[in-house]
Amino acid sequence: MNSKRPDVTDEELGMRTHKLRQAQAVQREIERVRHSLKKEWPSLTDHEIEEFEWVLGELWGHTAREEWEGLRFGHLQMHDVRKMLLLGRELRKHSRNAVDILNDVKQVVADRA
Repeated sequence: MNSKRPDVTDEELGMRTHKLRQAQAVQREIERVRHSLKKEWPSLTDHEIEEFEWVLGELWGHTAREEWEGLRFGHLQMHDVRKMLLLGRELRKHSRNAVDILNDVKQVVADRA
């Protein structure tokens, strides 16, 4: 048995775990949105879906876990998704404060609860 430590540090392991949890949480909510939108979901392009996933990932990183669990993504309507995509474009462009934009994204979801 080799007692040599692996090349992965505890910090790297923690970062990988964080990314994995983020990806799982986002995918769970994407599935809820997809299921609730049913026939409207296919009207989104692959790029829009990727952007929506990115926005949710950013929101997950900004939101406390307990608060995230309280958000009802399955209640979103297509116009909510479109609004979140617009806010995501603002976030990518850095057109205003990122925290303000993410709070606006969170509010879109919270308004559906």
